[in-house]
Amino acid sequence: MSIPLDFETLRILWWLLLGVLLIGFALTDGFDLGTAAMLPFVAKTDEERRMVINTIGATWEGNQVWFILGGGAIFAAWPFVYAVSFSGFYLAMFLVLSALILRPVGFKYRSKRPDKAWRERWDWALFVGGFVPALVFGVAVGNVMKGIPFRLDSDLRAFYEGSLLGLFTPFTLVTGLLSVAMLVLHGAGWLSLKAEGVVLERARRWGQAAAVLALLLFAAGGAFVAWGGLGYRLDGMVDPGGPSNPRFSTTVAEGGAWLRNYGAHPWMLLAPLLGFLGPVLALLGIRARRDVLVFAGSSLANMGIIATVGLSMFPFILPSSIDSLSSLTVWNASSSHGTLFTMLVVTAIFLPIVLAYTAWAYRVMFGRVTAQDVRTNPDFY
Repeated sequence: MSIPLDFETLRILWWLLLGVLLIGFALTDGFDLGTAAMLPFVAKTDEERRMVINTIGATWEGNQVWFILGGGAIFAAWPFVYAVSFSGFYLAMFLVLSALILRPVGFKYRSKRPDKAWRERWDWALFVGGFVPALVFGVAVGNVMKGIPFRLDSDLRAFYEGSLLGLFTPFTLVTGLLSVAMLVLHGAGWLSLKAEGVVLERARRWGQAAAVLALLLFAAGGAFVAWGGLGYRLDGMVDPGGPSNPRFSTTVAEGGAWLRNYGAHPWMLLAPLLGFLGPVLALLGIRARRDVLVFAGSSLANMGIIATVGLSMFPFILPSSIDSLSSLTVWNASSSHGTLFTMLVVTAIFLPIVLAYTAWAYRVMFGRVTAQDVRTNPDFY
C-alpha cells in the first residue's frame, strides 16, 4: 500500500503530537500536581483540606491518561528515545513513580479513619506525590537540554554513564524549580476556579509567589541557555527522510546553539513570549480577582515554557554529551515509515474521542467545591 505522507512529514507530525501530549499532561495533571504540592499550606483544617482534595478528586485519574499516552507515544514513535530515557533515568523514573503511587493511596485511605495524625500523614504523602514529580520532571528536562551521558555501540545498544546525583546541577535545579513554580501556579489557578473562602485566598497568595518565581526562573534558565555553554548542532548533511540510525549523523556541542532556531524562524519567539506573558496574566488575574484569567494565564505559561524547550532543541530529542554519533533527533530515532503512518491513523480516530470525553467530564464536574459539599456529600474523599 502506498503511504500518502512522506517519511519526513510523518516524523515532524509525530514530533508535534508528542509536544501536544506533553502539553496536555501539563495542562491537566499539572494542576493536580500543583494543587497537591500546596495542600499542607493552603488548607489548615481537616475540612479545608478535604475541600482542596475534592477539587481534583473527580478528575485526577482521567488526567493521568495524558501521562500514559505520552509514554506510549515515545515507546511506539521514538523507540530509541524510550530505550535511552527510561533506562538511563531509571532511578529518577522510579522516584517519580513511587511518588505518584502515593496519590491514589492517599486519596483512598486519608479519610478512612478520623484520627488527626493519620490524616496529616496522608496529607504530606499527597504533598510528596505532587511536589516530587513536578521537581524531577523539570530536572529531567534540564538534563536533556544539557545533554545526556549515554552512547550507542555499533549494534545500537544504549549505555548510560551517569548517576542519580549527577542529574542535579545548577542549571537542572533551575529547570526543576521552574517546573514546580509553573505547576504550583497552575494549581493555584485551578483552586481559584474550584475553591472558596480562606482556601481561595491562600491559593491566590501562593499563586502570586509562584508566578513571580516562574518569571524569574524562566529568565534565569534563558540566561543559562544563552551564556552557559549549552547547545548542540548537527554537523554535515542531514537527510530528514533517511534511515532511523543515530550513528549516521554527527553532533557538535556548541554554546548558544539552542537559540539558533529563533534566529532562523522568528515566529518561534511566540513560545518564550507566552512563557513570560502567562505568569504576568495570572498575576493580573490574582490582583483583579479574575479567576478565569488566573487559570488562563497559568495554562499559557505551561504551554509557552514547554514549547520553548521543544522549539529550541529541534530537531534534537535526546542529545548525547559523551558521543557525537549517539544523539537522537527527529530524523534518526523514529519508528519506520509504515509504523508512524499506522499510528497516525489510530491517533486521528481515538485522540478526538479522548478530548471529547475529557471535555464532557469537566463540564459535568464544573463548579466550586464548598464547605457545605464537604460536610454533606457522602461520595467525597
